[in-house]
Amino acid sequence: MKWTKRLKSAIKGAVAGWKGSGFDFSNWFGRTFWGSENVQLANNETIFSVVSRLSNSMASLPLKLHQNYDTVSNSASDVLINSPNSYMSSFELIRNMETMRNETGNAYAVIERDIRGQVSQITPFISSYVEPLFDQDSGELWYKVMGSHKTYYFHNLDILHVKHIVGSGNLNGINPIKVLTNTSEYDKAVRDFSLNEMQSASNSFILKYDANVDHDKRQKVIEDFKRFYQDNGGILFQEPGVEIHQIDRKYIPADTFTSEKITRSRVANVFNVPVTFLNDTEGQSYSSSEQLMRVFVQLTLMPIVRQYEQEFDRKLLNEHERRNGYYFKFNVGALLRGDTAARSALYQNGLRNGWLSRDEVRRWEDLPPRGGKADELWVSGDMYPLEMDPSQRKGVKDNGEVLESKSD
Repeated sequence: MKWTKRLKSAIKGAVAGWKGSGFDFSNWFGRTFWGSENVQLANNETIFSVVSRLSNSMASLPLKLHQNYDTVSNSASDVLINSPNSYMSSFELIRNMETMRNETGNAYAVIERDIRGQVSQITPFISSYVEPLFDQDSGELWYKVMGSHKTYYFHNLDILHVKHIVGSGNLNGINPIKVLTNTSEYDKAVRDFSLNEMQSASNSFILKYDANVDHDKRQKVIEDFKRFYQDNGGILFQEPGVEIHQIDRKYIPADTFTSEKITRSRVANVFNVPVTFLNDTEGQSYSSSEQLMRVFVQLTLMPIVRQYEQEFDRKLLNEHERRNGYYFKFNVGALLRGDTAARSALYQNGLRNGWLSRDEVRRWEDLPPRGGKADELWVSGDMYPLEMDPSQRKGVKDNGEVLESKSD
């Protein structure tokens, strides 16, 4: 790309980034865009469950800005981590975006900047009002946003866009709930049929008389039968010449249970979560909760986490900051720590082999660091600082002579 075209694109991005003094997109949330209810999400508890777990898991992960492994802060991280806009916390922003991503396949949020180009607010949009498109002249990606009175265009660096997988030749993510349309309809049909069967199972009978009766007399017999059944609480007395047989509806609870298992399995496959997370006790089995969480983190959360991290790095940090080692990172380590026994074994191995310090362990366990030698790396020998001269350590020479530590 020629320098003139690069300059033109940069100017377009700067103009799109600065919306002007006093312009606030926060009023779009809850009025123009937000508030449309996803009926399918609200009426299907299995889909609601998996979307709720994914959105809550993402929102609960600690998020920090790092520079070469050290925690740092700047204006973008302050907005994203502490107060994305005037009415939202970081937890609410990420949970809402993750919910939208799983509802519609896409989640969008506009990045508002001040006149200096610094991030000032992040406001989510409802995805059905946003359309990505390419500028044929510059080849730049833009987002078309339909407002209440006019249409707005935003450069791609001013829109956070997280999505499900993208189909061939498309820019939008595939809607997972649409993929589950047949599953949802089948599950609803089975539930409706089972409910009707249960409600009518005890109210269906065959009345048999020895002689033929005309229509009027048959109607009177039926009315007498209904009245007697209601007045006597379901107790019927069989008169001579009359036979009463209850119709067997053959309702089998196991059929409904099998249908629910199929639905849970399909929903889990589409959203890429372990079936066990949907309370399927007869599904996959794991030897420990640690193993289950590892599968969930590695196969489900990590692709989602990386997408968010790279969107934040690319659009909230400038090129100079990225070149100097700045990056956003979700901490998924808390989900992988396992139970007490597993953590104890991990910490002991790290401490005795010199790749963990005691203060690092205390930070992982949310305890205050002690400083001093607690922040040093030690090795077993038994336990010397790594910086100590090996000749000063207590040990045994090849000839068997015992050495006393000279550091005493």
